[in-house]
Amino acid sequence: MALEGVIRELALIVGTMLVVATLVIVGPDRFIHAARGFRWRARAMALPLAALGSVLFFRWWNQDLIHWLQFRVVGREITSQIEKFEGELFGQNPVVILQALETDLLSSFFVFIYIHGYAFLLLFPFIAYFSLRRMDRFSSLVLAFTVNYALGLLFYTLFIAYGPRNILAIEVIPVLYEAHPQSRFLTNEVNQNTNVFPSLHTSLSVTVFLLAWVTRDEYPLWTILSGFLALGVMVATMYLGIHWFSDVVAGTILAVISVYVGVNYSLEGLRHSLVTFLRAHRRRSPQ
Repeated sequence: MALEGVIRELALIVGTMLVVATLVIVGPDRFIHAARGFRWRARAMALPLAALGSVLFFRWWNQDLIHWLQFRVVGREITSQIEKFEGELFGQNPVVILQALETDLLSSFFVFIYIHGYAFLLLFPFIAYFSLRRMDRFSSLVLAFTVNYALGLLFYTLFIAYGPRNILAIEVIPVLYEAHPQSRFLTNEVNQNTNVFPSLHTSLSVTVFLLAWVTRDEYPLWTILSGFLALGVMVATMYLGIHWFSDVVAGTILAVISVYVGVNYSLEGLRHSLVTFLRAHRRRSPQ
């Protein structure tokens, strides 16, 4: 019941934000016009969404296998290296520096950004790019998200890292769970405490902002809003004691790579290249 309550609250708040943003940023006329062409748009969305769904399903379906690979085969513990590197670089850990600014108002703000702002930031581009005349930016978004999750899964398998709230228990406060205790029911369902390097909150948020910048002529207000929210999510992950500074930097690099792939490639093009390569290889093979 507690988890259902958290999900209902999240759906209500984020749903309201999506409706308001659709009316203000996209505009009712543009959205209704796009909805009338849903059939051809659905065909254009099918392959990218299938690829994203496949990666997410693989991750969910193989959690035990991934955990086994992570802890028994290839995973390397890097938490102490991250802590030492940041200590030598900054003198004092950036998370501790940020939490020295803690107030109730600031904590409430960053908890809202981390939970509700982040969900809104990830969902609204689907509506915005669906409403454009062409669907190539929608495909770019979904391909970039797919690359984020795929590479993120690879990193989480190769590197075992615990967040600062788990390591610096005396210096770092678990602000998220103190300011919003019920959020634990949600995070326990979707997160593992060893999946911090890189920060997927950061990589997906920066991905949304970079794509918003690419389409700034279509949605200039969204470019500003997504930049504000993405920066807020990056700071929130450290202020709340969830991620190290290194996780945020790695997440930003992952976002740049993902957006580059999303903007310059398409799944249809990759599929065509693969088919061409296989046919050429078959012709060269001895009969």
